[in-house]
Parts: sequence; structure tokens; C-alpha cells
Amino acid sequence: MKKRKTPQEKKALSYEKDRRNAYGENDKASRKAIRFNKKYVNKSYRKEINNKLKTQMQEFYEEDADSIEFDLLNVQKKHWVKYSDISLQDYIARQQQRRKKD
Repeated sequence: MKKRKTPQEKKALSYEKDRRNAYGENDKASRKAIRFNKKYVNKSYRKEINNKLKTQMQEFYEEDADSIEFDLLNVQKKHWVKYSDISLQDYIARQQQRRKKD
């Protein structure tokens, strides 16, 4: 049987589990920015592959097939990672520290 939580326990649990965007930009803007950055990484990868293929296929000889394949396999994607949001507890602590400085 589950033990009932007191309001204080509920509040503490909420502070740990709830998250806030602390990246520094408007939270609505980050919705668009995340999609854009993911799209940009994949688009730039496809473009680089296509450019290499176009330049190397102009004068294609069967002996060059291995070197072309090797070049294409060595193309690396750009790196982009979304930073995770911080807990509400940490967010409030940051706000309080900032208020003390002012």
C-alpha cells in the first residue's frame, strides 16, 4: 500500500522533477531553434556528400570507385546537442543568487 505524501513532500518532489529552460533565450524561440539546428546539421551533411559526388563524378573511372567511396565514408556530420533543462530547484536558486547581487 502506498504511503500518502504530505504537501511538503509533494513540493520537494515537484522541485526535483520539474524542469526550466535556462539556456538564455526565450523558451518559445528555443522550440524553433531546436528544429532548425537539427535540420541544419542534416542538411549540411547531405550538401557536403552531394558536392563531393558531383566533383568526383565529372571524371569518373572505375579504378577511382574505391577512393570515392572512402572519401564519402570519411565525411562527418556537424555536431549539435540540445542541452537539457535544469531542475526547478536549481533555477530558483540561480534567481535568488542573481537578486542578491543586485
